[in-house]
Amino acid sequence: MLRIVVLISGNGSNLQAIIDDIHDDEIDAQVVAVISNTKEAYGLTRAEQADIDAIVVDSKSTTTRDEYDQQLQQQIDKYKPDLIVLAGFMRILSDGFVNHYHGKLINIHPSLLPKYQGLNTHQRVLAAKDTHHGASVHFVIPELDAGPLILQTEVPIHADDTTETLARRVHQQEHIIYPLVIKWFSEGRIKMLENKTFKDGNELTPETAMLHLI
Repeated sequence: MLRIVVLISGNGSNLQAIIDDIHDDEIDAQVVAVISNTKEAYGLTRAEQADIDAIVVDSKSTTTRDEYDQQLQQQIDKYKPDLIVLAGFMRILSDGFVNHYHGKLINIHPSLLPKYQGLNTHQRVLAAKDTHHGASVHFVIPELDAGPLILQTEVPIHADDTTETLARRVHQQEHIIYPLVIKWFSEGRIKMLENKTFKDGNELTPETAMLHLI
């Protein structure tokens, strides 16, 4: 059974989607701990309601990124996870931390990477008058939002969209693709080799990493 540690900073809606799919026997996995960098994160309550260890490693507890990441790593390693899932974890991780979990650390980002790395993706997409937005699941490497893609899905942009309506539709797709990727991990179908993603032994391309849900 795949052992998962989930890192959060806020509401934890993707965490809930993962918990629900595991509960419904869609994924042969166990979330063994949820860790937040802020004690106010509602995702901690979601974890407690599911009888999952809920831990705070407060961002204010250290003065440097490396010190914080060392504390975080110590907490994670207690659980001996097979996979670390970033689900709205709003910190940039140090190179040492990322490399420690090479091939075992994944993230979901609200854009069609490599477009719109970083923050405020919904606003930036609307400002650019793009016709499509989306979400991407990728391996985490030291370069921000630049790791090899695992899965993407597109969301059409409507003429009357606001950042709120667009974000809501993107979240709906995130709640589908993130648990699906974790299911693939639990089945041993996904690996990162030489900074490339392989599924069922075949290298993924931007085309084959795209899942058309809409």
